[in-house]
Amino acid sequence: MIKQILSKLPKKVPKSDSSDSSRSDSSNSTSFGNVFQCTNVGSTISSKLNVVKRVSSVVFPASMSAGVEAVDPCLSFKDVSNTQKQSLFISKLNLCCKVYDMSDPDKNSTEQDLKRQTLLELVDFVSSGSVKFTEPAIAALCKMCATNLFRVFPPKFRTSSGGGETEDEEPMFDPAWSHLQVVYDLLLQFINYNSLDVKVAKAHIDHAFILRLLDLFDSEDPRERDCLKTILHRIYGKFMVHRPFIRKSVSNIIYRFVFETERHNGIAEMLEIFGSVISGFALPLKEEHKIFLWRALIPLHKPKSVGIYHQQLTYCVVQFIEKDQRLASSVIKGLLKYWPVTNSQKELMFISELEEILEMTSMAEFQKIMIPLFRRMAHCLNSSHYQVAERAHLLWNNEHILNLITQNRQVILPLVFSALVHNAQSHWNQAVLNLTQNIRKMLSQMDEELVLACQRRIEEEDSAASAAAERRRLTWERLEAAASAAAAAAAASVQSSSVGGLVPVKSATCSVAC
Repeated sequence: MIKQILSKLPKKVPKSDSSDSSRSDSSNSTSFGNVFQCTNVGSTISSKLNVVKRVSSVVFPASMSAGVEAVDPCLSFKDVSNTQKQSLFISKLNLCCKVYDMSDPDKNSTEQDLKRQTLLELVDFVSSGSVKFTEPAIAALCKMCATNLFRVFPPKFRTSSGGGETEDEEPMFDPAWSHLQVVYDLLLQFINYNSLDVKVAKAHIDHAFILRLLDLFDSEDPRERDCLKTILHRIYGKFMVHRPFIRKSVSNIIYRFVFETERHNGIAEMLEIFGSVISGFALPLKEEHKIFLWRALIPLHKPKSVGIYHQQLTYCVVQFIEKDQRLASSVIKGLLKYWPVTNSQKELMFISELEEILEMTSMAEFQKIMIPLFRRMAHCLNSSHYQVAERAHLLWNNEHILNLITQNRQVILPLVFSALVHNAQSHWNQAVLNLTQNIRKMLSQMDEELVLACQRRIEEEDSAASAAAERRRLTWERLEAAASAAAAAAAASVQSSSVGGLVPVKSATCSVAC
């Protein structure tokens, strides 16, 4: 019984076995150490032969460099083999993800120079056509561009209420432009790359990337906005899947600018892009494109800073009318809605744009808006600002506009003839007087009977106005005489009451009232 119990107890390991096991462990560790040393020696030799060095995983995250051999980014593309150039390209991109404070040129100057030199090497390598934009390379490049470009701008301390730089304000230049310019150049070459797989690239040039890119249009540096204009245009042309999203996002920026902030620096550049986009719209125009015209482009005439982007805005509007002339009447109605009343410089811009639109307007569309249009033109002809009056007179020198007026002269001449007559009688500027006389001669040659009828009507209106003024004068004279008589009677009654003694209050009050 005791033997059975003892047999179940664990046996002690002999000292020889334990020592053997310890020896085997030490021998194994020694052998692994030898192997590790040999491996290190072999890798050192191979690195010296292949000029390849491993770098820290902190610089190259696993998600960005999975399956990619990381190469020392300080090496030149000439010093590595063709098979290692792709890895070196990604290594250099990751090195350039470090952002420095460029406001102090003496701070980190060595690192800044190294980064700029690396960026220039990347641009040269891409322009040579040797790079293959695989998914890891695209991801690394998009990450580098996002890290360097996407940033929050400081608050604007401009004194003017409008967006963008005015003529009196000097543009502000970004101190980091020496690096930003090269990054923009690299991004542009990447988008223009002939063998770029758009299906792979669109996973990284996605909606979030485009939104952040559009935010950069508010930069106060005109050089940056010019680069962004080119890049966004290339993205719109190459990534067709993103076109509706880009149009919608730009519309939202315009809505916010017009109806909320009236502050944005990049409206002119965005409109310049859309000028070429609109010219490529297929016919018939989609409802989405017409809504963009009515809800975005026409309200852009409202802000005070319209002069900054008016040239690009006019081009976009004209492109729409060239596509579909039936839009002309709605555009002119929009101009009349936002017509400036107290801003003469804006009024000059509106008249110039109106002339370009009328040159492409058909007779049917012109007849829809000619009455409100020439009521406004009559005010412009009569403007005391000589440039506005002069510009309104010069509309009549346009052959197409004159033809439209001639065929509708029965309606138009009565609307503007009184303004011409008043100009001839009382305008202070000699140049405007001369233009008025020329238009009246032209109208007489066009339809003398109608001019005489308008003249008679104006004379009748003037005589009626004079008669009404005379009646008003006589009425006022009678009122003044009655008021004087009442005042004299009241004064006499007060004087008589004071001579005759106290008068009851009630009777005195009644006498004054009478």
